[in-house]
Amino acid sequence: MAEAFDVVVIGAGPGGYTAAIRAAQLGFKTACVDDWKTGDGKPAPGGTCTNVGCIPSKALLQSSEHYEHAGHAFADHGIEIKGLGLDLKQMQARKAKVVRQNNEGILYLFKKNKIAFYSGPARFAGGSSVGSSGESTRGADGWTIEVSGSGNPTLTAKHVIVATGSSPRALPGVAFDNRLILDNDGALALAEVPQSLGVIGAGVVGLEMGSVWRRLGAKVTVLEALPAFLGAADEQVAREAWKLFAKQGLSIELGVKIGAVSVKKNVTVEYTDAEGKAKSAAFDKLIVSIGRLPHTAGLNGEAVGLAQDERGFIAVDEECRTNLANVWAIGDVVRGPMLAHKAEEEGVAVAERIAGQHGHVDFNTVPWVIYTSPEIAWVGQTEKQLKDAGTPYRAGTFPFMANGRARALGDTSGFVKILADAKTDRVLGMHAIGPLVSELIAEGVVAMEFGASSEDIARICHAHPSLSEATKEAALAVDKRSLNY
Repeated sequence: MAEAFDVVVIGAGPGGYTAAIRAAQLGFKTACVDDWKTGDGKPAPGGTCTNVGCIPSKALLQSSEHYEHAGHAFADHGIEIKGLGLDLKQMQARKAKVVRQNNEGILYLFKKNKIAFYSGPARFAGGSSVGSSGESTRGADGWTIEVSGSGNPTLTAKHVIVATGSSPRALPGVAFDNRLILDNDGALALAEVPQSLGVIGAGVVGLEMGSVWRRLGAKVTVLEALPAFLGAADEQVAREAWKLFAKQGLSIELGVKIGAVSVKKNVTVEYTDAEGKAKSAAFDKLIVSIGRLPHTAGLNGEAVGLAQDERGFIAVDEECRTNLANVWAIGDVVRGPMLAHKAEEEGVAVAERIAGQHGHVDFNTVPWVIYTSPEIAWVGQTEKQLKDAGTPYRAGTFPFMANGRARALGDTSGFVKILADAKTDRVLGMHAIGPLVSELIAEGVVAMEFGASSEDIARICHAHPSLSEATKEAALAVDKRSLNY
């Protein structure tokens, strides 16, 4: 006999598990189904982000930065280290422990909120002759969801939230084997540091993974098809990042066209550079990070008439409703930025909409972060976007080299920039590169969500000494009255 629920969430990544928790908080009888498992078969909720993405990458980024500081920066602090060594096995074990702690944390939250959790692949039950609304497969009790795996019941749901995430995109004709050709999972799981590492794609994954293995001793070459570096970021930030990454020894080639990729004992990549010159490069390992694809395989969406767009994303309206009655979709499997925090916000909003409330997600105030060193973060409009739109604006910047806390930390690279409307002074964007700007960007998000002006930020008392003072000073600089630069 089927187990009946008000809400069934398919997928327990950041969007899915958050949607399930919020639905339960709102009084709905809720279930969540997820098929991620550990190597020994234990449930591993958290999706790509927790298992092979955000969380393990940050663990390795932190470990590798400690290693680099021990080898190059501690001497400035009067700390002498002799015989520095790398225990990559222990580093990977720590990463695995951090991941498992997050898995267990999500399982605890399910239990705390009385959410039924089922481990296994889930699919819509349905036949082949279905109209666009899916009525022929939606019974009186709602949708029927089949869950594979021993002991898992069939579920019925008045509402279904699809949160199945995304999968890495492979190069045409070059499959991932995670031995020589690595996706994000393989890039995180190397048992030894390669002497030479190629990275195709200078996006978030490529830069973060390239940074990890460069710090640990690999010679890293990044090949990017686009002619501009970090095209989504503010141009001033991108120029600063390019300069700093080059100084660190990260080799980046732009405007390349990838040709043949051959795999033998190593990986050889044939490509054409920006000037049209044919080149060849051999690597011990090759990370391919050229984007991600929505993951809908096994969902049986076609059988119930679930509409997808031309790129394979589940088609939704502005409120994440699909074409099927009471079926919603969120996160990487739908339009919009593929960011964990965007998925979380959509999950909360959908649960609240099911309850008749007015969930809120504004893509313009979703922050972006690249966790390299220095970190890069931004929210809102770039200078180029404002110029292209003909929006009059004023800009204020403040360098970390003039910030006392940054000097004490020994990391004075980068700056904070505030962009404000020239007429109203309303904050239109914040862009930063430097130490811990992943944390500082939240002030820009809050300012934009509340319609604050640069003057509002400039008038707020910030703790001294703190990195956040750079944000205040950038806001002061909009009016050309920075106090410390």
